[in-house]
Amino acid sequence: MAESLRGKTLKGMIWSFAENFSLQGIQFIIGILLARVLSPSDYGMVGMLAIFTAIANTLINSGFSTALVRKTDRTQTDLSTTFYFNIVVGIVLYFALFFSGPLIAKFYNTPLLSDLIKVTAISLILNSLCIVQQALFTIKMDFKTQAKISVISALITGAGGVTMAYTGFGVWAIVWPGVFGGAVRCILLWVWGKWRPTWEYSWKSFRELFGFGSKLLASGLIDTIFNNIYPIIIGKKFSAADLGQYTRADGYANLPATTVTGVLGRVTFPLLCQIQDDDARLQSTYRQLIKLSAYVVFPIMIGLATLAKPLIIFMITAKWTECVPFLQILCFSLMWYPIHALNLNLLQVKGRSDLFLRLEIIKKILGVSILILAIPYGIIWMCIGRVMASIICLVINTYYTGKLIDVGFFKQMGDILPILILSLTMGVIVFGVNLFIEDLLLQIITGFIVGIAYYLTISYIFKSKELLYLLSLLKKSKSC
Repeated sequence: MAESLRGKTLKGMIWSFAENFSLQGIQFIIGILLARVLSPSDYGMVGMLAIFTAIANTLINSGFSTALVRKTDRTQTDLSTTFYFNIVVGIVLYFALFFSGPLIAKFYNTPLLSDLIKVTAISLILNSLCIVQQALFTIKMDFKTQAKISVISALITGAGGVTMAYTGFGVWAIVWPGVFGGAVRCILLWVWGKWRPTWEYSWKSFRELFGFGSKLLASGLIDTIFNNIYPIIIGKKFSAADLGQYTRADGYANLPATTVTGVLGRVTFPLLCQIQDDDARLQSTYRQLIKLSAYVVFPIMIGLATLAKPLIIFMITAKWTECVPFLQILCFSLMWYPIHALNLNLLQVKGRSDLFLRLEIIKKILGVSILILAIPYGIIWMCIGRVMASIICLVINTYYTGKLIDVGFFKQMGDILPILILSLTMGVIVFGVNLFIEDLLLQIITGFIVGIAYYLTISYIFKSKELLYLLSLLKKSKSC
């Protein structure tokens, strides 16, 4: 049983990494092509709508997906109940946004937003149709099929976006391809998924799933609203171009952090749920995950901050130069994202969605307070405020982890401190080397090579367990 579980986890991690990195790689390349043609204002308008679609998607899920994964005795009734509930919510929310278009456009004083939201919101109905299918693939740890679906839909979305951008469709090159890609993803999930709903709905099942999921829903809403407060304020107080610069920086900073965290979260959540009652094993596994995520994410984020200027100017031209300092600062905020996510993931594994909600409320009150203080000083200080909030929230997140499995703040920081020091020294060395290089492309190539060589060499010399573990995964992946 243990061997089977380890085998499924390894295969799941390999395919989930393959999915995320190929998907993010495609989106990264497509993003470069689009950003070279489209203007910061185009991205700014899409950013203005982000909060509305994000909140709606959180409401559609309602925490049911996580509840289904966690519930070991789920039934066909549970699945069908979730399916029909999601569809109804998706349709209601679509029409709510459809008729709210003029009000949204008036709030931002941007008339085109009224039409944009009507198209963007179509994705809500598409998402509602395939939440159960997605959850079932996760439960079975079938990330190979999910990888195929994600890559195919991303390629279609990207091809459509680039074609529309280079033929003069402007902001619609971001909006319409997203809808087409969502439709392809939904169709493939249904074609390759074996589950079909039956004509049954149980209020008992709804109450049981919603009892757990409702707290995750509330937490998700709070988190979604908070994460989109920055675009709302920048879009309202500053200009669409300023918001476009910020969203580009935020998108690039989010890319590595959310990719690695997404892989670990998707693969390890069903695994940890199966050992949730074995605290000793849970503690050991959890600490390994913390160190592994830091070992991968920290050098990437610090390297990205160090090479931000040559990367931005070379990839998407000098018109995006203003986003460079935003990106550099946000990297030091989002580098802690995997640690936050794993701490919160543990609360869900332990069934403590009540603590999950309590923490979200406390952290968001703190975050909003810092944001209010930073607004008068401009976008740079708003980004610095995010770094401060991230570090303070790390202390808060680790409090209950210490209570539940005795892995609190100091143990976690002790585990990752050597990795943090190694990553920071790598960043300093890359920065110093590039002081003597003027060519942008040469800065990128040299910084990349020097950074990786230093990081891996020091890891090898000090026999880093994380490096050895990653190497063992590469060897075992050949047999998967």
